[in-house]
Amino acid sequence: MKNIFDSKDNQEIIARIHNLTPESKALWGKMSVDQMLSHCIAPIHVALGTEKINVPIPLRIIGRLMKKSWLDAPEFKKNSPTAKEFIRKESYDFKTTKNELIKSVEKLSEGFQVVQLETHPFWGKLTEKDWNNLQWKHLDHHLRQFGV
Repeated sequence: MKNIFDSKDNQEIIARIHNLTPESKALWGKMSVDQMLSHCIAPIHVALGTEKINVPIPLRIIGRLMKKSWLDAPEFKKNSPTAKEFIRKESYDFKTTKNELIKSVEKLSEGFQVVQLETHPFWGKLTEKDWNNLQWKHLDHHLRQFGV
């Protein structure tokens, strides 16, 4: 698997983001391209410690039980559930949101030390490999959703 914390691999994801346009259409799901861009920023901000999500205790237990199957899966399934804080229903300025996502992804290229959470609110304790796995798969999933 590619490494979101590696500058070369990180630039590969950013190049794919650059291929998105305001006219990009989803191959599945309900989000528009601007909503997807905003949605992809949120989990990165959780990792960086600039955004928080509230996960009720029963869902924390479920997350910890599901963690291995999600980490071991080759990719995320279409129409997978997401945290309510990551759901986007508004419209967003495409250029501004795209640039914010690129800056957020670039921040990850500084290395694992930028991750501020020791324990993820849903998944629990994550290693550097786990954080990479989840961040890479999430971005790849949504970029494939929009054909890039």
